[in-house]
Amino acid sequence: MADTAASSASPSHSGAHSHGRHHHRTGALALTLGALGVVYGDIGTSPLYALRECFHGPHAVAPTQANVYGVLSLFVWTLTLVIVVKYLGFVTRADNGGEGGTLALLALALPKRGARPTVLVLMGLFGTSLLCSEGMLTPAISVLSAVEGIGGVAHGMQRFVVPLALVIIVVLFLAQKRGTGRVGAVFGPVMVVWFVTLGAMGIYWIAQHPEILGALSPHHAVSYFVRNGLEGFWILGSVVLCITGGEALYADLGHFGRTPIRNAWFSVVMPGLILNYFGQGAMLLEHPERAEDSFYGLVGDGFRIPLVLLATLATVIASQALISGTFSLTRQAIQLGYLPRLEVRHTSSETEGQIYVPEMNRLLMVACIALVLVFQTSSSLAAAYGMSVMGTMTITSVLFFIVARRWWGATRAGVLCALMLAVDIPFLLANVDKLPHGGWFPIATAAVMLAILTTWKAGRDRVGRFLRERSRPLDEFLDEVDAKDPLRVPGTAVFMTSQLGGTPPVLLHHFKHNKVLHHQVVLLSVVTDDVPTVPRSQRVKVERLRENFFQVTAHYGFMQSPRVTDILRACHEEGLHTKPEDTSFYLGREKLVITKNPGLAHWRKVLFSFLSRNARPATDFFRLPPDRVVEMGMQLEL
Repeated sequence: MADTAASSASPSHSGAHSHGRHHHRTGALALTLGALGVVYGDIGTSPLYALRECFHGPHAVAPTQANVYGVLSLFVWTLTLVIVVKYLGFVTRADNGGEGGTLALLALALPKRGARPTVLVLMGLFGTSLLCSEGMLTPAISVLSAVEGIGGVAHGMQRFVVPLALVIIVVLFLAQKRGTGRVGAVFGPVMVVWFVTLGAMGIYWIAQHPEILGALSPHHAVSYFVRNGLEGFWILGSVVLCITGGEALYADLGHFGRTPIRNAWFSVVMPGLILNYFGQGAMLLEHPERAEDSFYGLVGDGFRIPLVLLATLATVIASQALISGTFSLTRQAIQLGYLPRLEVRHTSSETEGQIYVPEMNRLLMVACIALVLVFQTSSSLAAAYGMSVMGTMTITSVLFFIVARRWWGATRAGVLCALMLAVDIPFLLANVDKLPHGGWFPIATAAVMLAILTTWKAGRDRVGRFLRERSRPLDEFLDEVDAKDPLRVPGTAVFMTSQLGGTPPVLLHHFKHNKVLHHQVVLLSVVTDDVPTVPRSQRVKVERLRENFFQVTAHYGFMQSPRVTDILRACHEEGLHTKPEDTSFYLGREKLVITKNPGLAHWRKVLFSFLSRNARPATDFFRLPPDRVVEMGMQLEL
C-alpha cells in the first residue's frame, strides 16, 4: 500500500469536508430513506429469528415471565451499547476520507511509513474475510427465516420451504448483473413499510400486556444471569442475533454519511425493532407454546401470507445489501494487492460504488445454495451467524483502539475500547459453544479467504522482488539510449510498470530484441493509496525524464477502478499529448515455475500459481484497447 497523507487530526473532522461535498446536494430525507434500505436491511430482518432462538434451541430457556423479561432487557441494552454507543457514538467517527469498513479502518490504523505490523494486517484481513462469510450466510438465513412462515399456513407446506428459498436465492444472484440502481430506488420505501409493520405488530401485543415495558430496566438482565448462572450465559449466543448487520452502519458510511444513518436509526429502525421484540415477548407471556414461531405468531392466519411476502421482500433487500458490500470489499482487496485481478463491471454510469463482480457473485450463490441444502433451517444457520458477526465486531474494537489513541491518548482510548471489548468478548465466547453446530463455517471460510489474501500478497511481493532484481536503474538505461541513439518509430509506447525509479523489464526486453524505440516512451505506474478515493485533480502526475521519455504516476483510492485511457487523457493537461490510434501498450506476462526454492511454503506456491493463471488479464482490468497491446513473457521461479 502506498503512503498517504489521509490521517485524521480528530475523529470528527477526518471526512467532514468530503461528506459535505458529497451529500449536501442530496436531500437529507432521501439519504435517510436510502440508509433504511441499504444500511439497515440486515438488522431489520433480525426479528424473524433472533428472539425465537432464545426460547427454541440447544441452550434455549423456558419462556417464563422472568426469562422473557430478562431476554428482552438483554436485547434492549445490547442494541443500545453496541449500536448506539459503540458504532453510532464512536466507531463511525473513524472515517477514512469519508469511508468506513474494516479495510478503511485498517488503513487508518497502520503507520503511514515504515514496517506494517503483521498482527494488525492479519487481524484486518481476517475481519474482512468474516464479513465476506457473512455475505454468504445472510441471504441463506434471511430468506429461509422468511419463507419458513408458510409452514404454519397449512399442513404439509413445510416441505416447500427449502425449494422455494433456493429459487429466491438463485433469482436474487442472477439479477445482480443488471445492477442495483433501479431496484435500489424502492429499497427505502419498502423498508419503511417493513419497520412500520414491525412496530404495529408489536404495539398490538404490548397493548394487551403493557407491563412488558418493565423489561426496559437493566435490572431484569442482571437478575436473569443471577438466576440462571453459567447456563444462562450461553443465551448471549442467541441474543447477538439482534445486532446482525450492525457492522453495515460503519461499512456504508461513505454512501450516506453519519447524520442520515443516525437519523434513520433513531426515527424508524430502533423504535420498530424494540416494539416488535417487546410485542413478541408480550405474546409469549400469553402463548408460551408459540416460542418456536414467535414472529409469525404475532399475527393471525389471515395475515400470515401477506406477512410472509413482505418478510421475503425485506430479506431480499437485506441480502442485496450484503452482496453489494461483498462486491465492494472484493474491489478494495484487489486494489490493495490482496486479491488477483477480477472482472469488475460498473452497473451505473453515475454512481462509482455500484459494481458487479461476476466471479464473486457465482461463489456467493454456490455457497448460499450449499448452506441451505446442508443446514435446511434458519435455526441451524443461526449458530454460524453469531460467530461471524461477533468476530468482525471484536476486530473492529481492537483496530479502533489503534486509531483512537492518536486522538485521545492511550489511556482514554484504552478505557473506551476496554468497555467495548467487555461487551464484545462475552458475546464472542458465548458463540464458542456453537462451533460444532455450524459456528465452524464462518471461521473455516474466513481462514480459507485469509490464506488466499495473504498468499496472493506474498506471491506478488516475491514477483516484485524478482522484477526489481532483473531491472536496471532508469538513469543508467536512459544514458545507454542517449549513447546508442536508436531508431525512433512514430507513435507512443506505454510501458505498464509497478516499479518507480527502475526500468521495466519489458522495456529492456523490447529494446534488446527490437533495437528501436517509439517517438514517445511513457512509463506508467498505477498506485493505490490508503484512501477510498483520490480526486481527479490530484490523480495524475507527469514527469519528463529525458527528451520524449515520460514517467506517469496515477494515484487511485481503494474504492476506485483505474482506466488507462482516462489517465492518458488527463496527461494532456500536464503537457504529454498522445493519440489513441498511435499508442501501443506493452505489458509483461510472467510464467510461474514452482521450485523448491525457500521463501514460500509449497502449498502457497501452488495456490499462487493457480490464482495467477486465473487472474483477469491486465488488458481487461486496465481497460486497454486489445488491438493495441503487446505482451512480452518471462519465466519466474517461485
